[in-house]
Amino acid sequence: MERDELIAYCLGKPGAEETYPWGDGELVAKVGGKGFAFIGLEGGTVSVKCGRDAAEAAEWRERYPGAVTMSHYVGRYGWNSVDWTGALPDDDVRELVDASYDAAVAALPKSRRPSGG
Repeated sequence: MERDELIAYCLGKPGAEETYPWGDGELVAKVGGKGFAFIGLEGGTVSVKCGRDAAEAAEWRERYPGAVTMSHYVGRYGWNSVDWTGALPDDDVRELVDASYDAAVAALPKSRRPSGG
């Protein structure tokens, strides 16, 4: 998967917006003000929510050792850093983005949820 494809996939989600809260090195795809994909613009990683906590997210780290690692700072909350340029099939990358988006939407008050989400 190419970076542009990943970005387009994330931003194609209902209500998704493109933000750069820490400058131009990382794009954060948000829905309703909540981030669901943190895309490194220099490397080949995206951080996504893969479970309610680190233990739930461990399934992906065990399935793809080295390609999926615990995210810095927020890993204990179920976030993994995923190398989309390597071992993960594109379908799995999309599945992870979908699940992270769904988790962000579910955490929003109903009044802030996108109509298609």
